[in-house]
Amino acid sequence: MKVSVIRLGHRKERDKRITTHVCLVARALGADGVVLCGEEDPQVISSVEKVVENWGGKFSAKYEKSWKKAIAAPKKKGECLVHLTMYGERVQDVIGKIRTVAKRKNIVVAVGAEKVPGEVYDAAEFNVCVASQPHSEVAALAIFLHELFQGKELEKKFAKPRIAIVPTAKGKKVIGKK
Repeated sequence: MKVSVIRLGHRKERDKRITTHVCLVARALGADGVVLCGEEDPQVISSVEKVVENWGGKFSAKYEKSWKKAIAAPKKKGECLVHLTMYGERVQDVIGKIRTVAKRKNIVVAVGAEKVPGEVYDAAEFNVCVASQPHSEVAALAIFLHELFQGKELEKKFAKPRIAIVPTAKGKKVIGKK
């Protein structure tokens, strides 16, 4: 299963930290890449590329100004668009259907920054909520990916890392250097 993320409506000054966290969570929890839409922000792309270089694995980060193009491209290839929103169906009610679809189609997960246009809701095969209360898009993405991969993403090994963390009960143990 291939999973990618589209970050809708990135605003360079307001969203750079959250958008970076969207990218980091996407990478760490099993997605293959992210497309940033909205204001162009080479700094976010560069930060993500440095993480991949240092921590290993394959993950792409690219920019597309038009969210319409970013959504149309995977739809044209027959990929399944899942939009994470507070107003969607509960993840626990639809995740089985999404996993079934993922056996035959790539999954594209859209997460918003600013107000998401109604056209995104219409284009999505699934509008999914992880909570019907205000929450972070970073948390929504993490919960969704965890449910999609059924926890297997937590065992993922990243190829050719320069640095890696060794889990310990106390202290910090890091192998390699930046």
